[in-house]
Amino acid sequence: MDRDILDTNEHIEDEESSLRPASFDEYVGQHDLKENLRVFVGAAKMRDETLDHVLFYGPPGLGKTTMSMIIANEMGTHIKITTGPSIEKTGDLVALLTSLEPGDVLFIDEIHRLNKVVEEILYPAMEDFCVDVMIGKDATTRSVRIDLPPFTLVGATTRAGDISAPLRDRFGIVAKLDYYKDEELRDIISRTSKVYGMTMEEEAKMELARRSRGTPRIANRLFRRVRDFAQFYGDEIITKDRTMQALDRLKVDNLGLDDV
Repeated sequence: MDRDILDTNEHIEDEESSLRPASFDEYVGQHDLKENLRVFVGAAKMRDETLDHVLFYGPPGLGKTTMSMIIANEMGTHIKITTGPSIEKTGDLVALLTSLEPGDVLFIDEIHRLNKVVEEILYPAMEDFCVDVMIGKDATTRSVRIDLPPFTLVGATTRAGDISAPLRDRFGIVAKLDYYKDEELRDIISRTSKVYGMTMEEEAKMELARRSRGTPRIANRLFRRVRDFAQFYGDEIITKDRTMQALDRLKVDNLGLDDV
């Protein structure tokens, strides 16, 4: 289990994490969701309470993990990250839940892939902040209730329809992440280019944004490849021509579609 859990306060910052915004102000796009979360987080802090449980759904690469990290940062707490498939046994989940500190955020990606037995452990944990554990064997079997510190569960899924109704109903905040506009992707690419220390023409940014299929993850991935071409050929500035050449070499068409 330890290999599947990432504590963002302990892991070494890599390139991918450096691209992630750390606050609502830095986060580009998802305006309505961002403003609503700003209210929910602010109100919870005013009451000195944990934020209600949150479920994000939508296509991959739109920033669900990033938004969960921002929630933890804005709440001034830690975050632990895991995935539904990695929690194989109820003991794995109990160990994870009992390791949380008061106010922590637990982020479970692909939460729709939790198996049903593990999922049922989550119900009392989310509602009453406790878990019931069976100990002993046969005639000596008994249930022991373990109290948990108040925490916020943030679940993310690309398949909201696969989440059971009992689990979905226990989330107080349910929000969809939408595809990004080209202008928003341009702003994200601008931030990415600054992180990587590369200057990029505005027309080049828009060309890259148009071919990123409304998805920041794709925009950042394509930017890294365009940067490779620019650096290899000794360009000080990433031009529109170089961007188009790189994308053509990658066989990414005007709609952002590739061979796959």
